[in-house]
Amino acid sequence: MTALTYTPRLLWQLGAELGEGPLWLPEQQRLYFVNLIPGVLHALDADGATHRWQMPTSICWIVPRRDGNGFMAGLKDGIVRLWLEPEVRIEYLHQPVQQRPGVRLNDAKADPQGRLWAGTLNGDDKSRPDGQLFRLDPDGTLSVALDDYRICNGPTFSPDGTILYHNDSFSDQTFAYAVDQDGSLGPARLWKSYGGEQGSPDGMTVDSEGCLWVAQWGGSRVCRYSPDGALLATVRLPVSQPASCVLGGPDYKTLYITTAWEGLNAEQRAREPLAGALFAVDVDVPGVPPARYGQP
Repeated sequence: MTALTYTPRLLWQLGAELGEGPLWLPEQQRLYFVNLIPGVLHALDADGATHRWQMPTSICWIVPRRDGNGFMAGLKDGIVRLWLEPEVRIEYLHQPVQQRPGVRLNDAKADPQGRLWAGTLNGDDKSRPDGQLFRLDPDGTLSVALDDYRICNGPTFSPDGTILYHNDSFSDQTFAYAVDQDGSLGPARLWKSYGGEQGSPDGMTVDSEGCLWVAQWGGSRVCRYSPDGALLATVRLPVSQPASCVLGGPDYKTLYITTAWEGLNAEQRAREPLAGALFAVDVDVPGVPPARYGQP
């Protein structure tokens, strides 16, 4: 089968230093995403209206709650509850990296069973194996699911929640883990290796056929792969650093892509005037509704 090639459209030229954590919330018909380093949460409504909330520190992601009462969020130094209305309010729940110099939260998602999975990295030295993947159960219990990662990125799950896909971006690898009913993980299975012109795996999402869309940092592309790792489609981008992606829109057939200019020098940024922009592309296979944290 010949892989498809898509050309995206520009949605918002906002120049995010590190655009991450896109979330489509269907009841609001709104896309949320973060500019991680300066700590800004952005939103784009289906009618084109934009919103902006400044956080007191870097914000890495938000995840909806099943009770509809605000969000879970990852700040630089901890997992919090977050309310945006009538004003920003933050309640810290866990600070697992507080005593680890240089280590911060990075990327996260909920699984279909209502558990939250959040990764970390050493922002001062990304070569250090200081990254961990934490699991926050619906009852509030936090545990370490994986150790010795360098850059924990892009957790996503098969539609039934029985497989966790997780990246170590530093090693250019995606691993797959069987997920037991109690949230324990089976042995690591190397799902795919990247590198070279492909870039490194960053944020990713799954569609209704169980295929993965993977943002490939440094590779100017977001690719769709079958559950066994075969390349099915490629979105070619006019920027080198796509950071994450999510399927949304009224029919979940819009792939939203966040990008970044982090780490680019002045010459590179001049060659990539759209670095940090938000892009979108219409695809054929819909995504799935966002998983939410909390008791089923």
